[in-house]
Amino acid sequence: MTVNRRALLAGTLAGAALPAAAPAAPRGGYEGQRVPDLGDGRFLNPILAGDHPDPAILRDGADYYMTFSSFDSYPGLTIWHSRDLVNWTPRAAALTRNIGSVWAVSLEKHAGRYFLYVPVKASPNTIYVLWADHIDGPWSDPIDLGLHRHIDPCHAVGEDGSRWLFLSGGDRVRLAADGLSLAGAVEHVYDPWRYPDDWDVEGFSPEGPKIVRHGGWFYMITAVGGTAGPPTGHMVIAARSRSIHGPWENDPANPLVRTTSTAERWWSRGHASLVEAPDGGWWSVYHGYENGYWTLGRQALLDPIRWTADGWFRMTGGDLSRAIAKPRGGVAVPHGQPLSDDFATLALGRKWNFFRPAADEARRARVGGGTLTLAARGTAPHDSAPLLLTAGDQAYAIECDVEVDPATVAGLLLFYDDRLYCGLGFDPARFVTHQYGLERARPANPHGARMRLRVTNRRHIVSFHTSGDGGRTWTRFDRGMEVSGYHHNVRGGFLMLRPGLYAAGRGSARFRDFTYRALA
Repeated sequence: MTVNRRALLAGTLAGAALPAAAPAAPRGGYEGQRVPDLGDGRFLNPILAGDHPDPAILRDGADYYMTFSSFDSYPGLTIWHSRDLVNWTPRAAALTRNIGSVWAVSLEKHAGRYFLYVPVKASPNTIYVLWADHIDGPWSDPIDLGLHRHIDPCHAVGEDGSRWLFLSGGDRVRLAADGLSLAGAVEHVYDPWRYPDDWDVEGFSPEGPKIVRHGGWFYMITAVGGTAGPPTGHMVIAARSRSIHGPWENDPANPLVRTTSTAERWWSRGHASLVEAPDGGWWSVYHGYENGYWTLGRQALLDPIRWTADGWFRMTGGDLSRAIAKPRGGVAVPHGQPLSDDFATLALGRKWNFFRPAADEARRARVGGGTLTLAARGTAPHDSAPLLLTAGDQAYAIECDVEVDPATVAGLLLFYDDRLYCGLGFDPARFVTHQYGLERARPANPHGARMRLRVTNRRHIVSFHTSGDGGRTWTRFDRGMEVSGYHHNVRGGFLMLRPGLYAAGRGSARFRDFTYRALA
């Protein structure tokens, strides 16, 4: 990506050096969105821009499927599809019922059936399992496994055919033969490698175990150092065993991946999995924060690996700031999706998600005649379950024609969570300015019950424009914002700043011709 000193100053750490030069972010995707494929046999990370954390990847013959932590967004656990590990297309969401905040999952196929093992932060915390006979579903209703003290399950099959979930903290538990219930108690089986005490980390936090079998060994890949916090904290370690039952030997080269300087392009790299490419080569997929852009969340990264003569593996992509030769073989699918929407249909789960929805939330939304009608809920964005997108560009503009009923307030947002967001809304008489997760100034609205709104986010500098004539002429709204602090290390929650729309109060709002455009 092209790096610009003035732009980075808005979002990077004070005193951090600039990243090394890299090829310009390739364009030509939908609406100018950045894409990984350079078109010359190389790619540039991220493979999926924007918040795609804790990647869970599955190879299924010539197909690859991947999903990510979806937290409070529903429908959740969108399944992405690829045939070359670089270009990815969204398919469908596996989880439609709100069961809590969804953390790092395990996506597996066993005996012809697909499984998702899903940890949630709820009351109480627990781990569910879902299954399906086809990757696009229908997926079963979540089944509670009753595991209340662990996160980040990983399904594994032993050399004896036994089925297991490996868990955070170096623990595991046996599964029944059908994978839908427990067949034993949780046991501790592995003491993760520990980093030196003088390293800047968030905390030990051994989590995200991934198990792969290769060359007569079982490899356990684990994240330690904390998921966020200092950019140098999150890291990848490995251990191996001849048996699923251990003992586990730590790799003498640990950590295998770690950001060592704030000058690097990718921060807090971890939660790695291994996967075999179509040409028989091996790769690792993991996540990381982009230098200066915590607001974009943890983005999906692809790193080539090599196997050593003594049976370990090594990442070879360095700090991932340079273009890398693509895996050979495989046919590229279209990458990403358009974020603009004419509302001929409503792509819930594939494109749009509600934030922390009620059980009947989807009933609020209906489409027809190029209009999304959204019934109002709550009093403001914080309690209105807004509809949100995942956008991975550092700069972009969104626009939409918005019409409100007399008692409705609606508008466009940049939304981190229910306590940290910004945007511009209106009712027929007044605007409402959203800033810092609060409703602030309410100047008079000259346009009445219908107008076109534009929100522009240029590398954390946000401006608003309004139009009363359908976008032929625009007026800049007299309030600008800077949003580089709208992220996890300020607010917690592991989320990203997402564009979206909301309707609050009583009645309904009608949204037409929503457009998204990436900016240089």
